[in-house]
Amino acid sequence: MSTVKRNAAAAVPIEGGRFMVIGGASLVGAATTAELLARGAAEVRLLDNFSFGSGEAIAHLRDDDRVKVVEADILKLHQLLQTMTGLDGVVHLAAFMTLSMDRDPWAGIDVNVRGVQNVLESCRVNAIRKLVFASSNAVYGYGPGVRGDLVEQTPFHSQGAPPAAILYGASKIMGEQLCRDAHRKNGQDYVILRYSTVYGERQHYRAANALYIVETHDAVQRGARPQVIGDGLETKHFVYVGDLARANCMALASDATDVAVNTSGPDPVTTLELVTMISEISGRPDLTPELVEPDPTKVRLTAGGAFRIDHAEAKNAIGWAPEVRMREGLRRLLAWRDAARAG
Repeated sequence: MSTVKRNAAAAVPIEGGRFMVIGGASLVGAATTAELLARGAAEVRLLDNFSFGSGEAIAHLRDDDRVKVVEADILKLHQLLQTMTGLDGVVHLAAFMTLSMDRDPWAGIDVNVRGVQNVLESCRVNAIRKLVFASSNAVYGYGPGVRGDLVEQTPFHSQGAPPAAILYGASKIMGEQLCRDAHRKNGQDYVILRYSTVYGERQHYRAANALYIVETHDAVQRGARPQVIGDGLETKHFVYVGDLARANCMALASDATDVAVNTSGPDPVTTLELVTMISEISGRPDLTPELVEPDPTKVRLTAGGAFRIDHAEAKNAIGWAPEVRMREGLRRLLAWRDAARAG
């Protein structure tokens, strides 16, 4: 899937278009909707079943009369068929992530596999011109095999990873293959974006790696030393939510189809570097990180060594590259959290 296929008919202009963001009441959903509106979309429908929280993430969007909030469930095909009429493109974000997969793997597999199948079937019936599917760098797995540059051809590694992480990565692989199958059988145009760990304004507590950010900020706010699991040298690769919102829109508007590309931030960081940056931005560089042993009762995502998620293919396919560096993105996120608490 590394060779970019082009099809002029696959390009869906944002201005004047009608779109649906599935899993819209989310961190990425809110940012993507705002980006679609800024680019002149005529209508954006936000579909969510609100099982992972309230509508607070999209409260700031409700006053725009181009935004329509649709409460529905992707596991109920008839609801999708009814609500996806008259659209030009769809961004599919709804999924169980690793922590929620750990709590309820059966439901997670249902949502992450059968849910994708239902979305694709509704795209077929409603003649949706293009689908953008949010996959993950979890398709490369975890453990000793995950090292060096991770590119679109890197295979899946599972040695030593917790079951929930393997199930999540495998479910994203299956979702990608369902998109390929729909293109092969029905001509459904699509672009798969393999997100690295997302962070940014409206950050929640549901992402295993992003917990490092919010829990560190919480600790610093209390005046406590932030904790780093292990020796602090473990690599993480984050991407700012605003950059992903741009990627979603650029994937829709591009003539690329039948392709999967990485969408990662500019550079990876170690957990020690990450926690240190958060303390510095929070004005407490004196709170030096405390190294602690892993808690065996908690799901923890680890890689075998230093790695970098290469995003060069995204530039080739949809013209995208990340713009926001980690320190600046953290500054924006922490400023938003401080303002939300004060408000």
